[in-house]
Amino acid sequence: MKPPIPSQMKAAVVEHFGGPEVLHTGTLPVPEPGEHEILLRVDTAGIGVWDPWVREGGFDDGSTHFPYVMGNDGAGEVVAVGPKVRRLHVGDRAYGFQMEGGFYAEYIKLQESRAALVPKGMDVKEAGALGADGITALRGLDDKLRLLKGQSLMIIGASGGIGHIAVQLARRIGARILAVASRPDGVKLVKKLGADAANDGRSEDVAKTAREFAPEGLDAALVLAGGDDVNEALKAVKQGGRIAYPNGVEPEPRAPEGIALLAYDGAPSEEAIDRLNRLIGDAPFHVELGKVYELDDAAQAHRDIGKHHLGKFALRIHS
Repeated sequence: MKPPIPSQMKAAVVEHFGGPEVLHTGTLPVPEPGEHEILLRVDTAGIGVWDPWVREGGFDDGSTHFPYVMGNDGAGEVVAVGPKVRRLHVGDRAYGFQMEGGFYAEYIKLQESRAALVPKGMDVKEAGALGADGITALRGLDDKLRLLKGQSLMIIGASGGIGHIAVQLARRIGARILAVASRPDGVKLVKKLGADAANDGRSEDVAKTAREFAPEGLDAALVLAGGDDVNEALKAVKQGGRIAYPNGVEPEPRAPEGIALLAYDGAPSEEAIDRLNRLIGDAPFHVELGKVYELDDAAQAHRDIGKHHLGKFALRIHS
């Protein structure tokens, strides 16, 4: 028999915007799901590279209420559902993504439309870091680049949270992938995940590699990191090609004349998360957890996130 849902929960909260020191653990009431909401007992929560900006108030429009619980994605077990929930059930392993935050906690309520079953070929702990980065990768590849089987794609920032997922999704689509990663360990990771060619963007000539990979020009590029070297490499995209990047990439990439430059947001939706699950399918799919921290160590995770790492950081909430 499963234990009852408690009335109180532990969460990493901020009482006001500021540096990592404002992030601390506290006790809050366990939320009650509304008609169309589920209550998720969180196993693992993702830590986005954008989370320090959230903590500092960089995305605040004046509507943030304190104490505020951060975290846009996570995974765990559905422990309660609202009366109008139809797709998910108590006992399901599910993951979710919502812009409002809330995943740095033992329990979270979220709209059923912002959650889905954990893909069969994925560990629930890895699924905790899938939602935000997976949908951002999908929207870039599918919605903006409209990537097709057989097309050539360059992913810049391929060993990061969004990038290493994009490598695998592009592989599922059937594209030829040149992955520009960070450092030798990043190159090793993207090759393991299915990139046809890989380059260390910190030490190798990316533009030269791109020309060699696609002598007639690349069909598309997904840019997840900026800089002068990036803009030089983008000259390898053919006329009529497409370049996409999520809003927040700094500095913003520059497209050569005649190339479409497409900025976008990785916004969650029921359609997008279902499409992501269909593309992942039942086959094994890997989410690289660069480091997993305990909930009490959330502030340290924020101090570390600017350091070199592969994939995405995560918080272990429940074992």
